[in-house]
Amino acid sequence: MTPGFSAAALAAVVFVPAVLGVFLLLTGRRADRAAGPVAVGAMVIVAALAVTTAAARPALSLPFIGIVEGGDFAVAVDGLSAVLVITVALVAAAVTIFAVVDLAPDVPRARFLGYLLLFTAAMLVTVTATTVPALLVAWELMGATSYALIAYWWQVPGKMAAGTKAFVTTRAGDVGLYVAAGAAFAGTGTLVLDDLAAADGAWRDIAAAGILLAALGKSAQLPFSAWLSAAMEGPSPVSALLHSATMVAAGGYLLLRMQPLLESTGWAATTAAWIGAVTALLLGAVAAAQKDLKQLLAASTGAQIGFVILAAGVGTTAGGTAQLVAHAGVKAGLFIAAGAWLSALGTKQLAGLHGAARRYPGMGVAAVAAAIALAGVPPLSLWATKDEVLAGVDGGVLRIVALAAAALAAVYAGKILIVILGPVKGAHRMDTEEPGTRNVPRAAAVVAALLAVAAVVLGALALEPVAEAFKGILGAEGEASPGLVDFLISGVLAVLVLLATVALRSRLDRLERTPLARWLGLGSLLSPRPWLALGRAAAVVDERVIDRGVLGLAAAVRRGAALIGRADHQLVDGAVRGIGSLTRRAGSEMRRPQTGLVHQYYFQAVVGLGALFLLLIVVR
Repeated sequence: MTPGFSAAALAAVVFVPAVLGVFLLLTGRRADRAAGPVAVGAMVIVAALAVTTAAARPALSLPFIGIVEGGDFAVAVDGLSAVLVITVALVAAAVTIFAVVDLAPDVPRARFLGYLLLFTAAMLVTVTATTVPALLVAWELMGATSYALIAYWWQVPGKMAAGTKAFVTTRAGDVGLYVAAGAAFAGTGTLVLDDLAAADGAWRDIAAAGILLAALGKSAQLPFSAWLSAAMEGPSPVSALLHSATMVAAGGYLLLRMQPLLESTGWAATTAAWIGAVTALLLGAVAAAQKDLKQLLAASTGAQIGFVILAAGVGTTAGGTAQLVAHAGVKAGLFIAAGAWLSALGTKQLAGLHGAARRYPGMGVAAVAAAIALAGVPPLSLWATKDEVLAGVDGGVLRIVALAAAALAAVYAGKILIVILGPVKGAHRMDTEEPGTRNVPRAAAVVAALLAVAAVVLGALALEPVAEAFKGILGAEGEASPGLVDFLISGVLAVLVLLATVALRSRLDRLERTPLARWLGLGSLLSPRPWLALGRAAAVVDERVIDRGVLGLAAAVRRGAALIGRADHQLVDGAVRGIGSLTRRAGSEMRRPQTGLVHQYYFQAVVGLGALFLLLIVVR
């Protein structure tokens, strides 16, 4: 393949979904009928081109900020981005097919699919960006389109607020990316991402802090996790895409990409490892307490991505990448199943989904396979990838926390299996804000089945000899690998916890009455009330402390100026006026002897000489 063709293929990977997405948005309802075939065709082309670019590893750069080194809009495909480009393209294609068959014919399909394509283009730029400007543009576009997708049903009360919560929370973290950009330029004189680890002194720490903040916000890690809960108000295809291979995964990808920067500071790597492990543990507990399937899957997404953040912190890039890819397949399949059942049965509540796998066997088989993989049961994917992540964990306490989080995965996955494989308790129609039929479309079941196959086989990325070849692709040779004992411990633990969950299923309801069911109260951080209280407190401080201080200082300056003015008028000006007056009088006195009479001048000379003569006599 020629370099020119491969560069064109890379450009097409980004521009095909971006241009067609903008076209659908500008055309509006007139394109509703054609929107489905256009979107599916675009994503099939993107998926094919993604494989091509992953093999060719091209680079592309366009002028953007010409006065700064590294200011170009530059994208390139290396080992890590090759894996992510293929993952994003394939999952986005699967979700697009599901969206086409899941959305009702009478809804604004062009608007939805236009935003979906534009969002996918932003994610593809994110995983290939090599300069800060390219990353920032993609990062911002991803945030804006995610808001539009989550709030798609804007006419329904609460949907717009949910989109706003997700947008504002992730934006709070996004500030860190701008801080990192400034630190990058100040510390290196360039905006190339790979140069950040070589920044001077404190600039490197500031850049690492900014990158960490932005990544944690996008990946919904603590304390930003609650935006995932709000995002569940969006249509099911949005949940399937955001929570599998795109937005939530973007933060994890960024930390894997910037792992040398984290490692160079020391503290940033440690912080990432601990936040990832603690998030995996706490959000795992939150997932186990949910009674809404989409909320359960959302919390489990934050927990599973926590292992990717942990991998970035401990330096197991290959394990983190394998976890990211395997989780994308597992979670996309489960969200598609949840969305299909929501459209068919009208409910996402677990109480209304009893026996769903029996009612719809095709979708049920796919969902069961994905749930077992989510539990970490051998030999499925998330069993092996977690061990690849944990291979780099040296600390005893950190390892215990991570293992406990892995065990919780079997609890919340077991809760899903208990419900969908249980006896049918009758259909319930709740949550009817999303239109749809009472049948699961065959295309949705096929897509879910393909994703389930991926959920089963992707565990090979963490097993010899595939693991070594995978590390070679990523340039991660020499990273720690798990041993047979590690695989046995995690596998046995997952199976035992899953069996215990099934045996004690009647006690799981108790978790739903605890603060865990309310996401540990994290949602209250996104409500206006605490921020209004904070604003009122800040107003009081401003009025009683800052304003009073400013007014007091101004009064003191005014009084000081008055004193200085009086001193200037009375002393300085008075002294000047006095000297002038004395000079004027002296001049007047000196004018008197100037009469113009010669005999008076002679007399004055005689008197002067006489005075000098007397002085001479006295001195001698």
